[in-house]
Amino acid sequence: MMKFLNYFLITNFLFLLSACQINGNSPEEKDFDKLIGLITKIEGHMYDLSQELKVIVAHNEMLLEKKDSILAIAGPSKYNFEGSFSSNKPGEDSTLSSIILLNSSKDLEKSKEFITLTNSLDSLFAKYLANNPEVVQIFSNSAVQASRIYPAFDAKNIVDPSIDITTFNFYYEADFAHNPRKGTVWLPDAYVDPAGKGWIFSLVHPVYDGQELVAVLGIDLPIKEAFDAFLDSEEGYFVLVNQKGDIIGGTNEALKLLGMPVLHNHVYRESIQENNFRDPDFNLFQSKNAEVRKMAKVILEDKKIHFNFEQDSQMKRVLGLSFSNVDWFLLEIQLLPK
Repeated sequence: MMKFLNYFLITNFLFLLSACQINGNSPEEKDFDKLIGLITKIEGHMYDLSQELKVIVAHNEMLLEKKDSILAIAGPSKYNFEGSFSSNKPGEDSTLSSIILLNSSKDLEKSKEFITLTNSLDSLFAKYLANNPEVVQIFSNSAVQASRIYPAFDAKNIVDPSIDITTFNFYYEADFAHNPRKGTVWLPDAYVDPAGKGWIFSLVHPVYDGQELVAVLGIDLPIKEAFDAFLDSEEGYFVLVNQKGDIIGGTNEALKLLGMPVLHNHVYRESIQENNFRDPDFNLFQSKNAEVRKMAKVILEDKKIHFNFEQDSQMKRVLGLSFSNVDWFLLEIQLLPK
């Protein structure tokens, strides 16, 4: 799969490079080696994570197929509840998730039944995180408004139990309207995690019972930890953005060159009640630098693979390549010679 991603990326890049007007200010093929290498590594790693997630999805779908027989022999629930929340505390029992039975459920008994049916997910969740320590949590959100999040966290003080989980991007981006292939989806926007992990991005995968979307399984990766190792592995100034110009991540030096504020993690002051995305301060199209705004249009909208600065005292050029599985662009800033 890594070879396929690399072939796709290079083929697309060569086509775009050949379409550029060749002159003394145009980059050469070798100038893009770092970007191609970084995108290939990131997409390859996300592919590996998604393949492991599909194993858990298959297990969940098996549980749905054998629902009646599993529930017939199910013993007493291993979870007790205080209102909407399971009573187990973070760090108390590493075999348990946090369970939330949201008030938006139309049938509380069905919500509890779904939790009982899927209790075997706990051990698979724990194994997944043990194999992938950069993943901060793994979750299941169901159409009946029952949520399972591993590892357990202080849900009672962070999650508003009146929310409708299906209105959040980590659920609806996986539904049939947004994901007719029914495969893994990378969420293109960085957002504040309702479970308290700060700025994250997610991979999600739908779980179907026949033609009915029953739940969405997903993993959360913190923006900083997920990309630092990749971006720091190459010398240079890199910024990761989505197609709307929102900054996903990047080195502080690169952000300062673009006149953008340094990224800080979110500090919780109240429970999360709706999707919370990056504010306009972290969008290239809102930059106070007119050339940076022009650069964003040329690369993100016009799909050019480079932009030459004419007035900036430090930056010579920005190179930009797109990902194949998500509407992201990796930018590299090249400086003027000193």
